[in-house]
Amino acid sequence: MPWNPDIYNQFKNIRFKPFFDLAEMIEDDLKMKAIDIGCGTGEQTAILADKFPQSTFTGIDSSYEMLEKSKSLENDRLHFRQATTEEILNNDEKWNLIFSNAALQWSDDHQDLFPGLISKLEPEGQLAVQMPYQPGNILNQILFGLANDEPFKTQLNSWNRPSAVLTIDEYAQILFENGIENLHLSQKVYPIIAEDHDTLFNFISGSALIPYLEKLNEEQQQLFTKEFKQRIADNFPKLPAMYSFKRILMYGRKR
Repeated sequence: MPWNPDIYNQFKNIRFKPFFDLAEMIEDDLKMKAIDIGCGTGEQTAILADKFPQSTFTGIDSSYEMLEKSKSLENDRLHFRQATTEEILNNDEKWNLIFSNAALQWSDDHQDLFPGLISKLEPEGQLAVQMPYQPGNILNQILFGLANDEPFKTQLNSWNRPSAVLTIDEYAQILFENGIENLHLSQKVYPIIAEDHDTLFNFISGSALIPYLEKLNEEQQQLFTKEFKQRIADNFPKLPAMYSFKRILMYGRKR
């Protein structure tokens, strides 16, 4: 099931707030070679390229559908290509800035992932990353629990996707041990005010729900979706509802 940029961008304003918070942490080192991992439609990468006009940016994403939206944004300082995070880790390129907004939660084994990313930084290079704190977010917890219940556990062949996102303390230790200084690491709530339960469902349907639905047939998808919506309603009995969506922001420089 491919990513749908139109559904994802229904919550564009909500998703852009942490992007701007993260972008403000970056220092303009001039003529940076920068990469945006998980660039999506490329709109945020283009904003970064405008913010740092002497630097070059490459946006990478694994989704062809998302990258189709980026073609009109390219120029001599801004390029896009289809690639995975793992492919970036396995090549020899190094960067003055590694930026990633709401993407690395899709990668596994962060105990190895972040040292790998840091190894791709030039000396004095900057790392700027934002991720949803999935283990602490209610919608993710509901989704994980639903997939462990029957009949969906059997339909999914016992597959589930536990979050790879670690605690702030664990990231602090990893970054420190791998030479990141001037560390800024925080968890922030970005509240979503929902007038109805469909708003909450639609927010997660454009991201974390996708890999579950793609493993089910059409009838199973309908049942899974129906039960997921019911559990959302059960967990948010009062409307309008306030969903305290938690995100981790981290920034630092490599020694």
